[in-house]
Amino acid sequence: MKRLLICMLALALLAGCAPASVQEPEDGKLHIVATVFPAYDFARAAAGDLADVELLLPPGTESHSYEPTPADILKVQSCDLFLYLGGDSDQWVETILEAAEPTGRTLALIDCVETLEEEHVEGMQEEVGHHHDEDEDDHDHDHLGTVTEIDEHVWTAPANAAAITRQFGEVLAELDSANGERYRANAEKYAEEIDTLDGEFHAFFDSLPDRTMVFGDRFPLRYFAEEFDLRYYAAFPGCSTQTEPSAATIAFLTNKVREEGISTVWYIEFSNHLVADAIAEAAGAETAMFHTCHNVSPNELAGGETYVTLMRGNLERLRAHLNER
Repeated sequence: MKRLLICMLALALLAGCAPASVQEPEDGKLHIVATVFPAYDFARAAAGDLADVELLLPPGTESHSYEPTPADILKVQSCDLFLYLGGDSDQWVETILEAAEPTGRTLALIDCVETLEEEHVEGMQEEVGHHHDEDEDDHDHDHLGTVTEIDEHVWTAPANAAAITRQFGEVLAELDSANGERYRANAEKYAEEIDTLDGEFHAFFDSLPDRTMVFGDRFPLRYFAEEFDLRYYAAFPGCSTQTEPSAATIAFLTNKVREEGISTVWYIEFSNHLVADAIAEAAGAETAMFHTCHNVSPNELAGGETYVTLMRGNLERLRAHLNER
């Protein structure tokens, strides 16, 4: 893939695309490119009207299978600030960075906060090529299972989202010192909104006698679960590319829902939720969606949805479904 991207970039440069892309914008604004929605949203909030922020992945796109275009490569090469995850789902970014040699600053979300390793809990479908020692327990919390690689979904904990937003404000202030205080003020205002939401999540979960959730889907919410001390079971780990769990995984999750009287089986955005539906039907439960905010639909983006509005929607669904137990 690396050779292909280099060829794509060379062809774009030979075609004369580069000069138009690297020219300073007439309004003097910073140009920020973000691969995924959380980075886009936090940068948008910190920048305000002082910079142009662009979402590289089209709304609704699956980042694991995304293939950048020559235009994407040029955007990364010429922008003032390039924001990306730095995790397994955007490994293609590293190839772009090597091929395009960006002229601006780059920042990975996983470098902004302390990271956790992806977790493989009891009953979860084994990943092809991964071996888990069920007797190994080298992490310092009481969740079931063992760990694998770094979990990239750092923004799912609101405390992390607030910290990343504040860091974006500092980075923008460094890039445009004349407007530094405005960037910091913008970032602080949005971070405080996230802090407030974080407090509401804590208050809600603190009121529950049981914090067990079952996901008939991938589980890219390790940081959320850690922040709010949740006990969870899921069909797949967060970065899994699998979509069909084994019969043993389905049976385990179905039995867990029945045995513990769990009222709702959860799935994530853009899922066909067939697995969650099957488990819920077999166990006599309901289903509900938890939006991880990894990406948004075209309608959500056009409608002005933000990390805060999407996570507040999650909180409302949690209140509706977890309080039933």
